[in-house]
Amino acid sequence: MQHVRRLAGRRTVSTEEKLSDALSDVPRITNETVGEHREEVLSSARKYIYPLQHSKHHVVRTSLTLLVLVVVFFFAFCGLDLYKFQGTSGFIYDVTTIVPFPVAKTGPHWVSYEAYLFELRRNMHYYQTQQQSDFSTPDGKAQLVRLKQQAMAETIQDAYVKQLAAQYRISVSNQAVDNQVTLVRSENRLGSSDRAFREVLDEFWGWDEADFKSELKQQLLAQAVVARLDTVTNAHAHTALKQLQGGADFGTLAGQISEDLTTKANGGQYPAAVTLNDPQVPPAVTDALFNLKPGQTSGIINAGYTLEIVKVLDRSGDTLHAAHIQFNFQPITTYIKPLQAKQPPHYYIKLNS
Repeated sequence: MQHVRRLAGRRTVSTEEKLSDALSDVPRITNETVGEHREEVLSSARKYIYPLQHSKHHVVRTSLTLLVLVVVFFFAFCGLDLYKFQGTSGFIYDVTTIVPFPVAKTGPHWVSYEAYLFELRRNMHYYQTQQQSDFSTPDGKAQLVRLKQQAMAETIQDAYVKQLAAQYRISVSNQAVDNQVTLVRSENRLGSSDRAFREVLDEFWGWDEADFKSELKQQLLAQAVVARLDTVTNAHAHTALKQLQGGADFGTLAGQISEDLTTKANGGQYPAAVTLNDPQVPPAVTDALFNLKPGQTSGIINAGYTLEIVKVLDRSGDTLHAAHIQFNFQPITTYIKPLQAKQPPHYYIKLNS
């Protein structure tokens, strides 16, 4: 029994000693030991972080390099297509609406490639769809050269018109454009419905309504410039109006001073009855005529390219007989040529191919 106790005592001592020895190997947890441990963990992590940071920078550099290469390739492709091959595709036109590639220069002012393609593409569309032109044939290629020259001439003219408008502080508001569209559509000149209007624009010119308004705004601006600068024609029209208001006979005065040679000999009378959508009579003139009573005379009407004074002779329903005195504005080239002589255009493409 004593022997068993001695053995148990020995085992207890042995276990306690072992526990004591094990605990003696455990480091004491202090602020210093915690700091040292944290530094060891961070040091171990840095060897993984640094490669990741290096890899991230490498990815950024590679991405930027690729982006630069794509941009360079894009501009090189577009430059070749525009200036060497003179592309006219829908894609390249869309590019020019975003990137202001120049096609020419008028004095200190750039002329956008977009404006040139806008004119060229609508003419190409018309001849391809309405005249069945094939621009891949020898005759078609020659026709395309003529269309390019025509589009360039119109674009350059528009550029000089804008310079004159800026010089004389002449502008055309979007409201004026909308009013003109409303007038034309009210006379059923471009379809009687929104759908018909869009179909006409697309069929003949490949345009949407925004394209139509853009072209119309440029035309109205040219007309406004001429109306401001052609003081002689304005003076003639006002003199004639004063004569009529003073009792002068309309037919006699028309025969003396009207500049419409087809109606002048007949006292200014239109050869046929006038309808609201008469293609031979400007929209502004028909609008004025159908707001007059028989025997009444209008004031001066700016019909765009002419100034008009009209008189209703008789009316029957939707038709009427009328006479007019017409004063022709000078062509816009009268005012462009001096400016063009001082600042001749410089072209960036050749239009012989």
